[in-house]
Formats: sequence, C-alpha cells, structure tokens
Amino acid sequence: MSAAVTQLAPVPLRVAAVVRETADSVTLTLARPDGSAVGPGAPGQFNMLYPFGIGEAAISLSSDSAETLVHTVRGVGAVSEALGRLRPGDWVGVRGPFGAGWPLEAARGRDIVLVAGGIGLAPLRSVIHAVLRDRAAFGRLFVAYGARTPRERLYVAELEDWQARSDIDIAVTVDAGDAHWSGRVGFVTALLANAPIDPARCIVMACGPEVMMRAAARQMLGRGVPIENVYVSLERNMKCAAGLCGHCQVGPLFMCKDGPVFPFGRVQDLLGVREI
Repeated sequence: MSAAVTQLAPVPLRVAAVVRETADSVTLTLARPDGSAVGPGAPGQFNMLYPFGIGEAAISLSSDSAETLVHTVRGVGAVSEALGRLRPGDWVGVRGPFGAGWPLEAARGRDIVLVAGGIGLAPLRSVIHAVLRDRAAFGRLFVAYGARTPRERLYVAELEDWQARSDIDIAVTVDAGDAHWSGRVGFVTALLANAPIDPARCIVMACGPEVMMRAAARQMLGRGVPIENVYVSLERNMKCAAGLCGHCQVGPLFMCKDGPVFPFGRVQDLLGVREI
C-alpha cells in the first residue's frame, strides 16, 4: 500500500486508558500493537483521531515515550466531545503521525524555554519528557505555563513532580485564582522576564493562544534570543492532514505538512494579520 493511501486510511486502535484532566479535557492512551501502521511520532507532531461515525480531528501527540500514543483532548465540538466520551476498551480510528515537530536535535546543548498556555501544554509535554530522559544532552530547561484558573491546569500531578526536581525550572500562573490558590496570578508572558537562560544559546518553543505566542516570541527576542531559535505551533482545522485539500492553507503554508511547528520568523507576518 502506498504512503499516500496509508495516510488517508484510519487504523483502528484500542483505548488503553483515560484520565480526566479538567472538566472538559481528557488524556487518552492508545494501545499501539507491534507492527502498527501508526508510528509513535515525534514531539510536536499530530494524529488525526476518528471517533467512528462522528468525524476526524487533529490532536497533538503528548506521549511520554516512543512506545505509547497519548493525546490530550479538550471538548470544543462534536468530534472532540465524542473523543472525551471514550472509555478504556473502546476503539478509535487513527491516521498519522503528521507534520513538523519541535526542534529537539537543534536544542541539544542549548538552554530551552517552553511557553505553554492552556491546552498548549499538551504538545510540549513530550518535549519535557524527552529532555528529562536525556538530561545531560541539554542546558537549562525553563517551563512557563499559564492556565485560566487552577481547575483548568493540565497534568497537575506531573506539574508537582516537575516542580520538585532540581534539573528543571517550572513556573505556573493562572489568569484568575480562587480561595485555595496560593500561586502566581497573571499572564504567562510575565514569567519570561526572569527566565534563567543564556539568550545566545537558547531555543524557545511556544504553544497556546496566538496572541500569547506573539507576545512570548517578541519578549524573548527582546532578551536577545535569535529569531531563528524561536518556534511556535499553529493550530488550524485539518481535513486530509497530508497537504492535499488546502483546508488548512494560510498564505503559502499548509499547517498540516509545513507545520504545525514553525520558526517564528517564517510566520510572524501571518500572525500579524487579523482573522487569517
């Protein structure tokens, strides 16, 4: 079977585990048998997930190893809400992996700043795990994560584990606290001013609302990080995911095959256009 046909044919995989993250978000672990037509993927890539009879949606990989397929899904429409109703033992169609991932090889030997807003932590979770597995190969790791409220934070137990480690700096903030929140309150970009990194040898990876990514990129550029070392992940509705239908085309770029991860310099002009 040709690669093009394989990309367009969903493979049924069984749901191995479901973790409720927030009121509207779940993390699905999918069983990937040996020899599966669906590869493990790289940090930053995505799969097309198909709850049978509903439709497909592009969901980023948030796996913590090459042996698992993990996706964190926020219910915002018919497809993602159907994915959120899956239970262990259910089946889901999967196509992928697709797209360009985070520049982990280029980051070796460098300091890393990860900036995540809301569900944007999901595509960066696999970067954190990859760096921690090969910790000596990278410089300092600083993670800035912002959520709207304490209840909307993803991976709460993992966040606590990461914060307890000495080989990662992680700062968490929320837009609005509650009676039980004693942490930071404010925009995630406010955490970047004192990020403990060497700008000249730093790579920045940002994922979240586009207004946040623009602000984070400009702030890190202002600190002296070269523009070619700043990366963002862009989200658009996908259909074919293989660059055939043009549904996710923005200017000369296809989000599915040229992205979703882009050097900021390649897309900064597009991000400055309203409603694009």
